[in-house]
Amino acid sequence: MDRDLGRKLIAEFIGTFALIFMGVGAVIVGSGIVGVALAHGLAIALMVTALGHISGGVFNPAISIALWATRRLPTAIAILYIVAQLAGGAAGAAALLSFPAALRDVANGVPNLNGIDFGAGVLIEAILTFFLVIAVFGNAIDTRGPRLGGFGIGLVITMDILAGGRLTGAAMNPARAFGPELIFGDWSNALVYWIGPIIGAVLAALVYHYIFLDDEQRSQAAA
Repeated sequence: MDRDLGRKLIAEFIGTFALIFMGVGAVIVGSGIVGVALAHGLAIALMVTALGHISGGVFNPAISIALWATRRLPTAIAILYIVAQLAGGAAGAAALLSFPAALRDVANGVPNLNGIDFGAGVLIEAILTFFLVIAVFGNAIDTRGPRLGGFGIGLVITMDILAGGRLTGAAMNPARAFGPELIFGDWSNALVYWIGPIIGAVLAALVYHYIFLDDEQRSQAAA
């Protein structure tokens, strides 16, 4: 593995660790829906701003797959990114074992469905992730977009959690679900948090790539 790729994978691990530790930590300590939304949104905003110039600041296997689908990540690199992101999610959740057990017994941050079925959960996660990836392309990939660091992306995560957090947990990210599921042993609705985010991410990436970008920008992605 070359040194540059190693740096990228470490950055992806750290960024995903921060998302899970801060976001799920806010769930465990009972910060409420607004606090949870801000913790997730700020974690992504700051980590994308801090590490985006190193690895792209992806921190999400669904987005890695979307970037691969639009030829922005080679297959081998996409797989390594996903492994680093899942490892970061698991490590971030493991670090939460340092929180008091009494708090973890009340809420462990594993996203689950509340009052909706599997199909509705997949649909909601897909819609939430669609808007997240539209923001990723508009703020971080399309050079015509505003230079807001990661804050445009973080605000979408905040918005999405405020809208869908009480229904699905608004994970929008397989690593966000995988880490707590692995550490706390709750896989009740694990497929929702793979299927929904991947569908939403790939659909948004294809829409932005083929509708909003011009021919020259699409050819640059292929290059």
